[in-house]
Amino acid sequence: MITIRRAVFPAAGLGTRFLPATKAQPKEMLALVDKPIIQYAVEEAVASGLENLIIITGRGKNAIEDHFDVSFELEKILEERGKPDLLKLVRAVSDMVHIAYVRQKEALGLGHAILVARDLVNNEPFAVLLGDDIIESETPCIRQMMDVYQRYGTSVVAIMEVPKEEVSRYGIIKGTPLPGEEGRLFDLQDMVEKPSAHEAPSNLAIIGRYILTPAIFETLGGTERGRGGEIQLTDGLRRLLANERILGYRFHGKRHDAGDKLGFLKATVEFALKNEDLGPEFRRYLSSLRLGESQK
Repeated sequence: MITIRRAVFPAAGLGTRFLPATKAQPKEMLALVDKPIIQYAVEEAVASGLENLIIITGRGKNAIEDHFDVSFELEKILEERGKPDLLKLVRAVSDMVHIAYVRQKEALGLGHAILVARDLVNNEPFAVLLGDDIIESETPCIRQMMDVYQRYGTSVVAIMEVPKEEVSRYGIIKGTPLPGEEGRLFDLQDMVEKPSAHEAPSNLAIIGRYILTPAIFETLGGTERGRGGEIQLTDGLRRLLANERILGYRFHGKRHDAGDKLGFLKATVEFALKNEDLGPEFRRYLSSLRLGESQK
């Protein structure tokens, strides 16, 4: 079985939920404590053993490339000012992994973003990581899914339980649990994009981690534009499901929705509390707030 070596990071979206902050900077570069959102996903891929990363960018996304590139001027200044710790931190980002960039010339949806990576994926199974979803876990989420692929040899989508009243925010699966998998793996029968609560086939939502076979490219190439005039990945996966098995995997870990303002704020607080330098003082500060009075 072919080993998964490549990961695709769609990062060409407009980031309208965070306007005006994203008017002149990519949403993916918004800082969660001291790292841009996209770096968390890149670090997850690297920790999972993925060798070649492909970031799908668009107009106004140059800051992403600059972030993962070498910054000679900054490194020289840090070296001259005797700041070896910061120099090491900066170099670690650019030395992390090899990254290739492809531009999505039109914002035609997640499915189209994956489609433009076709030539670089080279007809192999590959991982897809959406930077909006930051997942904390002992074993990286995408590594867990790669292990599932090695056992079953088919596409895998990450899923998690969500409250029934929130199903309209997600793609929801209809599936059958696989015997002997402790309720972690499901054979998918269908997927519904953002259904109402009474139409949803379950409360198992698709989260931004995928292992896909190269057959997805031909499927997406024949997928018509759907909601919002975009090529939806869920529509492509439904067409793929007609010809190929797809598994849903309930991953181990905690997911943070950094693509939503409230989710981003919650993640910022939680990551700050876990930060060795900031955590203790930040916890004391939060404890000092008289939240009940501030809400009046």
